[in-house]
Amino acid sequence: MQKAIYTTVGIDELLSHVQALKGVGARFVQMHAERNVDDGSYRLVYTFINVRAAQEHIAQDGSYAIESLVVEGIDQYQEIPSISSYYPAVFPFENEAHDLFGLAVTDMQIDFKGFFYQVSTAEPMSVITPEVKAAREKAMKVRAAAEAKARKAAAEKAAAAAAAAGEGVAGAGDAASVAAVQPAAAAGSDAQHDEAAAKAALKAAEMEAKLAAMDPEKAAKVRAALAAKAARDKQKKEA
Repeated sequence: MQKAIYTTVGIDELLSHVQALKGVGARFVQMHAERNVDDGSYRLVYTFINVRAAQEHIAQDGSYAIESLVVEGIDQYQEIPSISSYYPAVFPFENEAHDLFGLAVTDMQIDFKGFFYQVSTAEPMSVITPEVKAAREKAMKVRAAAEAKARKAAAEKAAAAAAAAGEGVAGAGDAASVAAVQPAAAAGSDAQHDEAAAKAALKAAEMEAKLAAMDPEKAAKVRAALAAKAARDKQKKEA
């Protein structure tokens, strides 16, 4: 079974990590660049495998690891040190990052000076059409509006629940005053019950507001966990 290990490093830490991998006998596998369409930054992923360690692990349990160094948040004009002094086989990937993404890789041992690829558009992987850009911006606005609407609805629901809880407590107090002929202990018990119910309603409303602001998948897991806990509590009371 293959395992993937990703280690995020700063661009100033890249060479020291590569040197360490070289020192333990890791082999270079590949490198690729990615563009973050949300903020326009770039990501570089360098992948290695320690063949000797992989062979030992395969003999032991049939598994081995592929290790990747990830450099995030790269600006297009930020200088990126070449790792070709440690792994010369990286030259096609570094030239590709330069030609297709416009990334400034420095000190490449084999540098095609921008002619590794013959492309009709300079740095084609770093640009998007106006139509695609407009569609992405519209999608981001729609998503932001939907999230704001969900937060507002959750806040209104929580406020309504809190107001209803407050009215319930006040009503319980008035009822206790009118029914003065009832035993004081019973009146106190009813008031405590109403107050507990009000607190429970407020707590539930607050939780609902938090769930509405969560990622839907995460919210579903939290709801399932809460439902399971409620079922266990109910069984304990009945027992």
